[in-house]
Formats: sequence, C-alpha cells, structure tokens
Amino acid sequence: MPTISMFYGILIQMHWREHAPPHFHALYGEYEILIDIRTLEIFSGNIPKRALVLVLEWAQEHRAELMEDWQLCEQNQTPKKIQPLA
Repeated sequence: MPTISMFYGILIQMHWREHAPPHFHALYGEYEILIDIRTLEIFSGNIPKRALVLVLEWAQEHRAELMEDWQLCEQNQTPKKIQPLA
C-alpha cells in the first residue's frame, strides 16, 4: 500500500484496486481510519481527535489530488505523492 503523504506522525495511504467509495487510509500509531474523499466522512475505524482534525484539514486542501490518485490506483498505477500539511 503506497504512502502518498506523511505529516505529524500520520501516514496517508491508498491501495491499488480498492473498493468503492473513493477513499484513503490514515494511520496514526495503532489507529487507522478510512475516509471518503468526496464527503470527508469516516466510514471505518477510529483515530484520536487531534490527529483527525489534521487529517481532515489536509484532505480538504488536497481533495482534487486525492481523486487523481484514486483514479491512478483504480488503473493499478502508482499514486503520486501529495504535499504534507504545512
């Protein structure tokens, strides 16, 4: 599973040939969540609130790039890196 971004100890990853809806994985320590790119809603897992706020802020800024990466993954291509949260 490629890591497309990393910031403040949070890894953002996408799987190849993943199931719908378009989403990404955010990992923080032993926590993992799956977030729908279109709505930015969590549909699986949990993560500490402070980390969640950072992930959602980052995702809001990079939603178009996340959708591009999702399309690459659907075609079994390597997603592009996305700038971390500054």
